[in-house]
Amino acid sequence: MKAAVIVLSAAFLVSAAAPAHAQLGALGKIKSGADKAADAKQKADKLKPMNEKEERSLGEQTSLALRTRFGVVQDEKVTKYVTLVGGALAAASTRPSLDWKFIVLDTDAVNAFAAPGGFIHVTRGLLGFAKNEAELAGVLGHEITHVTEKHAVHFVEHSNQASVAADAAGEKGYTADVIAQLSQKLGHFLLDNQYDQGQEDQSDEIGVQLANKLGYDPHGLEEVLKRLDARNSGRNDKNGWFSSHPATKDRIANVEKTIKNQKLTATAVVAARYKDNIPYEAKPITEIAVDTSGASGLASGEKKTDDADAKKDDKGGKKGFGLSSITGGGKQAQSNQQVASAGSRGVSVPDRDAKGGSNPSPVNIKVTPADIAAFKKGIA
Repeated sequence: MKAAVIVLSAAFLVSAAAPAHAQLGALGKIKSGADKAADAKQKADKLKPMNEKEERSLGEQTSLALRTRFGVVQDEKVTKYVTLVGGALAAASTRPSLDWKFIVLDTDAVNAFAAPGGFIHVTRGLLGFAKNEAELAGVLGHEITHVTEKHAVHFVEHSNQASVAADAAGEKGYTADVIAQLSQKLGHFLLDNQYDQGQEDQSDEIGVQLANKLGYDPHGLEEVLKRLDARNSGRNDKNGWFSSHPATKDRIANVEKTIKNQKLTATAVVAARYKDNIPYEAKPITEIAVDTSGASGLASGEKKTDDADAKKDDKGGKKGFGLSSITGGGKQAQSNQQVASAGSRGVSVPDRDAKGGSNPSPVNIKVTPADIAAFKKGIA
């Protein structure tokens, strides 16, 4: 309440020169806003921290939205290879018992996303951008750390959306409907890369230590960051994975400091095995096809829909999963959201707005502890 008094006092001083009726109107609006914020915090505080089952459910729905947005590469060899690299890292992490899933998104965008509960997504473009297994390990180690440290979960728990969830849940906690609402918020958070500096630094630091622990050269992550910095040179927008300037340069310096202070000396890059398993080449940023329709998924707050879907929704039919409920669904909502999204950015952002494939089905790969043990012998 003390904070609200301070805000009101400041507002009164600023508006002292205004007419009396205007002052009262402004103060009323500020007080109303302060009351709403306090009420939202009180409601959010009623929600207990997510348990592992709830975290998994949130991750499953967020992963589905990402897969719907970009599609999934239907290649078992590539998926198994990424799963082996990621599985070896995850087994050495602080949460080895999670049911980790590694998914290759079907887009030229250079990007990666970690959804709660153990869902790690890397794009086909990022696999083409990395040059060896150590670089991939650096990227995956970073994303795995986002999950082990529950960065996205903490965002959801402390976001304004949590108050909406509290309203819907009452005393029941994170119901299925609440999880669905929160996954919509989280999808935008991941695509916009809204982790704060501390979370990114922590993921860098733990990620390179994790890679080093398995024998990978910890400079792999640093090399990816350097090339991304050069790739995005001259851009003012936040384009893709670790691409905001000057934060990328700060992150590179932080990785170098971590390697030095922690005395990380592993040397394996495993370039030959990477080349044997990854057939892609990254496209220059100027050649990435961008979805200008704004109706392809998370970038515009929408899932892919057609006229039949929209009509079905209008008649009260069950809506498919996606982020369309934020704007109400339908092509007009898609168009309106795209205008707002494009307007805020000025231009399309290639690694965020890139076109994707049409098949969202995950490629189910079984990797055993014995498979991972055998795979680790090749890290040399």
